[in-house]
Amino acid sequence: MDLVKEISSELLPSSELPEFKSGDNITVFYRIKEGNKERIQFFKGDVLQRKGSGATETFTIRKISNGIAVERIFPVNSPVIEKIEINKKGKVRRARIFYLRNLTGKKARIKESRK
Repeated sequence: MDLVKEISSELLPSSELPEFKSGDNITVFYRIKEGNKERIQFFKGDVLQRKGSGATETFTIRKISNGIAVERIFPVNSPVIEKIEINKKGKVRRARIFYLRNLTGKKARIKESRK
């Protein structure tokens, strides 16, 4: 099993992403290819969860767009991710904050952790 972990760690692209966890508000800049053109688009929202480890690690982001909730799952080691910016550090007591799906308005806010 150690051999599998060693090989997968060598094959991972070394992208320098900031440390973030569930509850944080982040902006993900990612490349979109349309035909022969390429552009960078961003997705800004709250991190609901980080899941997996190593090459298969993913994170889920949720935002409200025109009153409709949109969730998107990104692989951490995806080559389409340009950069990730952390807007706010959230203070939550759970690793997976799916309870936000049932809340609306002021109840859906996440407290900001101050350091």
